[in-house]
Amino acid sequence: MRNLALIILCFILTTQLHAQKKTFDLKESVLKQRALSPTRLNNFQWVPETDQYTICSADWKSIQLSAVSSEKSTELLTIDALNQALGTKFAHFAYSSWVSKDVLQVSDGGSVFALYNVATKTGTIHTVAENGDNAHFHANSKQLAYTIDNNLYVDGRAVTKNKDKNIVSGQTYARSEFGISEGIFWSNSGALLAFYQKDESAVHDYPLLDINQVPGAVRFIKYPMAGQASEKPKVGIYNVKSKKTVFIAPRSGADSYLTNVTFTPSEKYIMVAEINRDQNHMWLNLYDVKGTFIRTLWEEANDKWVEPEHPAFFPSNTSDNFVWISEKNGFNNLYYCDIKGTIIKTLTANKFVCKSILAANEDGSKIYYAATGPNPCNTLVYEVDLQGNNRLLTTQEGTHRFSLAPKGAYYYDAFGSLEVANKEQIMTLNGKVAKPLHNAVDALMDYEIGTTEIGTLKATDGSALYYRMIRPSNFDPSKKYPVLVYVYGGPHAQMVTNSWLAGANLWMHWLANQGYIVFTLDNRGSGERGFEFESQIHRQLGTVEMEDQLTGVNYLKSLSYIDGNRMAVHGWSFGGFMTTSLMLRQAGIFNVGVAGGPVIDWKLYEVMYGERYMDRPEQNPDGYKNNALTNYTKNLKGKLLLIHGTVDDVVVMQHNEVLLKSFIENGVQADYFVYPMHPHNVSGKDRAHLMEKILLYIIENNK
Repeated sequence: MRNLALIILCFILTTQLHAQKKTFDLKESVLKQRALSPTRLNNFQWVPETDQYTICSADWKSIQLSAVSSEKSTELLTIDALNQALGTKFAHFAYSSWVSKDVLQVSDGGSVFALYNVATKTGTIHTVAENGDNAHFHANSKQLAYTIDNNLYVDGRAVTKNKDKNIVSGQTYARSEFGISEGIFWSNSGALLAFYQKDESAVHDYPLLDINQVPGAVRFIKYPMAGQASEKPKVGIYNVKSKKTVFIAPRSGADSYLTNVTFTPSEKYIMVAEINRDQNHMWLNLYDVKGTFIRTLWEEANDKWVEPEHPAFFPSNTSDNFVWISEKNGFNNLYYCDIKGTIIKTLTANKFVCKSILAANEDGSKIYYAATGPNPCNTLVYEVDLQGNNRLLTTQEGTHRFSLAPKGAYYYDAFGSLEVANKEQIMTLNGKVAKPLHNAVDALMDYEIGTTEIGTLKATDGSALYYRMIRPSNFDPSKKYPVLVYVYGGPHAQMVTNSWLAGANLWMHWLANQGYIVFTLDNRGSGERGFEFESQIHRQLGTVEMEDQLTGVNYLKSLSYIDGNRMAVHGWSFGGFMTTSLMLRQAGIFNVGVAGGPVIDWKLYEVMYGERYMDRPEQNPDGYKNNALTNYTKNLKGKLLLIHGTVDDVVVMQHNEVLLKSFIENGVQADYFVYPMHPHNVSGKDRAHLMEKILLYIIENNK
């Protein structure tokens, strides 16, 4: 009897514990994604020239100062004290960074910049002119560069004076391909300013309708489609002292690409990577700062593509020797070169991807870089010296964030994984924990949440394909579950990572708790796997990717708890292309699909991305024809919902509209929903509406 009573009591306690778990509804699963993410320290930064560091308070309104050797922290500065001292109106320290051990730079996010000396409690304020944009503040020289419309300014002085709006200076170009994220580049001292200039005269003006005006008005964007006229780039070099500007133009053709711009530490030279229009030949060129070509430092060609994404890295501020990241041996690796273009040392010969160079130590003798390591789902940190001796710093598998202390004795390491929510600590370079900082408790422990599994399947060529599977919190292997395959599948993207929730969104767990298995697979062509894996898509976007997704489908159907007759697929952008491809070119496998912002015909997509993977339409007519989804609308079985933002300037609405026209011509019914005045992604509170539209459509039709 006593044993029976104990069993009953345990059952009651377990049931109560289970009942106490929270649940989130669909709207909360979208809008609370950040709130329910593992907590992090705010804005950890090393103080220059010291082993001290700062962290912002939870509300971002104060800065706490600490030392590695001490458990104590002091309040260094509050936002109220800063505003009172400078007469500013900053709301928080979210955009703050150290310039020197005493000087802190604070910004409101792009229009006002302040330099504040924490010792003297004085500072200066620097403000972008009205209507200014793309601000780049050079703290050491206290100069502020920005754009107004299509021209570039420095501290209110016009660097360019182009009245022709087709000539644009100081902004990103090439639609942010080739790692381009900005258009303004200061030299180390601030004596020189480089910038992109693009001539868009020949580029088509593409119309977008603004319904917020009465009557509606047309807004034109420059949108060069595959095979059509593209923008013509230059790199300008502005001398602050002489106030003169010189320009560098492409050497291989007026519509070639110029990218990865950087000044050398000596400020005698500037490096610019040039890629031809066909994107199969690259030259890293050296110019003097008067714009004169000196020599080619690195040349690379490939019958598929060459895609530099990282500027030259200089380990030392006293030398123009540089490190170049190249994929020439199949994976991104590091090469140490001199200013003559001679490879001094091949620093890495890894058979995995280097993601980025993170830092160098004080004398430039050691370099720290992020890489996947053997498991592509990880982001690990490695150290390499100039003789090519490599070692792994972060031994715990997962996704790491890294910051090297100024004196090089310590580094900050923050990481998460499928098992670890978020752990932050200061480490010594010999691998010991110098100071624990933060160990986040997974907020989802209090919620009914399903299990997440990372696994691998084998592609037809033998490649490992990584997948993520989410099961319901009350999973019962004796039941049969419907499936949602969430797909992206495009270049540079990796959906499955060794991180919190394995990279999944909370709405996927909401759907799992409605009785679904949610499955995602990174097919060939997706990122962080090396050139052979990623380049099999060349000239046939969609073909190999679908083959791998079907490998995933076949695996799912082999599982006893999967209902192979109730399968759905959803994706956005390239994932929208994949969703529509699977619904039309592999008709009957999925009962329902929802495709957001899908590419439908690659000849309607932009030059830089489209031509890298598909070549020009006249060079690859069969590839464009075979993967144009308008050719397959007769095949549709089941239900397909197409979604688009009406001012999408990435995948323009013409894609979905030509597909709808083909459906109508073939007498085939499909569903369509638009989000007025939203660009490529639906954001803000409207995203909850979007996910409700998608998931309820799937649940209602996957029967």
